[in-house]
Amino acid sequence: MVAGATGAVGRALVPRLEAAGHEVVPVARRAARPVDVLDAAAVRRAVARAAPDVVVHQLTGLAGADGAANNRIRTEGTRNLVDAALAAGVRRIVAQSIAWAYAPGEGPADESVPLDPAEEQPRARVVAGVRALEAAVAEVPEAVVLRYGVLYGPGTWYAPGGAVAAALAGDREARFLGGTAADGSVTSFLHVADAAGAAVQALAWPPGTYNVVDDEPAAGHDWVPVLAGALGVPAPERSGGRVPWARGARNGRARGLGWSPERPSWRTGFADQGL
Repeated sequence: MVAGATGAVGRALVPRLEAAGHEVVPVARRAARPVDVLDAAAVRRAVARAAPDVVVHQLTGLAGADGAANNRIRTEGTRNLVDAALAAGVRRIVAQSIAWAYAPGEGPADESVPLDPAEEQPRARVVAGVRALEAAVAEVPEAVVLRYGVLYGPGTWYAPGGAVAAALAGDREARFLGGTAADGSVTSFLHVADAAGAAVQALAWPPGTYNVVDDEPAAGHDWVPVLAGALGVPAPERSGGRVPWARGARNGRARGLGWSPERPSWRTGFADQGL
């Protein structure tokens, strides 16, 4: 069962699962059989009816760039999905998390780095949502958590015509997105196709947490001009400073299990955002 089958990763994931020989039951608000993940009873019925061997959690609430809605999906939605999976006897779950919730530090973080204890908002709310998601998922006996890098490619904010392009072009309403400053803050990226590929492989990975990011964490003053050029919008002026928690992440653990990104760097990936 793929929860979030119509999202940016879900759309890339379902055909890959089917090509690998899996029988896929898609679940989403805009699927053929719509299910609202915030409706606990509906989720329980859907999972019980499908009786899946594995639940793949790719749920987000990012379409409207609403952080509160996305956090509710991470907390309430994940809780409902996990409860339904446990009730149906599901033993394995593969869940989407994020690789930019780590505590501040120098250099890219690996999975041994704790999550950020920050108290300032909105950072604290974001990390609290990640903690809730990962804690709930861990209740399933064979839980695999994929901490994705910042996603780009079709259906994301970073695609041509997306919200980041609007922010870079000077749309004031889009500025709240942040993450487009040409400073020293470091980001790890991931194309949605590589996210989907990792989710397929993760069906057989040992339970645990894995950073799924590309090979080149990069400061904003490096990647922002490249993205702006690929999107055909003006690049902001280079600036100083760095957000302490914006440090990027290492993908060595996932690579050790045989995964590797088809787009190992945003340098070429931004210009080729098709699947």
